[in-house]
Order: sequence, then C-alpha cells, then structure tokens
Amino acid sequence: MSKMRDRQTGASLLSIMIILIIGGVFFSVGFKLYPAYFDYKLVDSVLTDVSTDQGELSKPLIRLRQDVQKKFRINQVKLPEKDSLVIRQERGIVYFDLDYEVRVPMFFNVDAVVSFNKQYEAVKP
Repeated sequence: MSKMRDRQTGASLLSIMIILIIGGVFFSVGFKLYPAYFDYKLVDSVLTDVSTDQGELSKPLIRLRQDVQKKFRINQVKLPEKDSLVIRQERGIVYFDLDYEVRVPMFFNVDAVVSFNKQYEAVKP
C-alpha cells in the first residue's frame, strides 16, 4: 500500500498555471464580446416586438422609423452605422433589414469583428 502512495501525484504547478492562463484568456474574450451580443439581443427584441405589434405596423413608415429609434434610445442602444437598419415597405409587407458589424479590440493590435445580419417581415394591417 505504501508503494501506491509514493507513485500518486497531483497536478503540478506548471499544469495548474497553464489551465489558469487558458481559462483567463477565455474569460477575457467572453467579457469583451458580451456587450456586442447584449446590444444585439436588445435590438432583436425591439424589432421582434415592433414586427408583431399591429398597432405599430398600422402607422406610416416615417412614424414607424421614429418609434423604433425611440425604443433604441430608451434601451440605450446605438447602432454603429446609420444604414445598419433599413425599414422599407413593399406591397403591404414591411421589411426590417438589420445588417451591421461591431469591431471589438481584444489584445494589443488584435480586434474581433462581430457581424449581425437578420431580416424581419411583417404584414401591414
């Protein structure tokens, strides 16, 4: 039994340090990318709500754009580009085209580019 105890070893200091460094890198990347994804989820929820709300869809297109911008302002979301969201109407169907990218600085001169692209459709009452 004493021979087994001599052979049993735990994790070395080097292996623990490598695991902590790798975990720290993943945590740092996730922590830096979280705000971009959180903003996208807010934009997605606003556009989903607007595209399912018949009262909003019955408004003229210019008023609909203003209401969407107000909801973004209330949720403290600012799209990075002016043409990130295109709202258009064709033959009684309102299209919300969302297309934008967010550049997130990661480490030194390394950036992460996160791209969001989604289209919403709603039938105008």
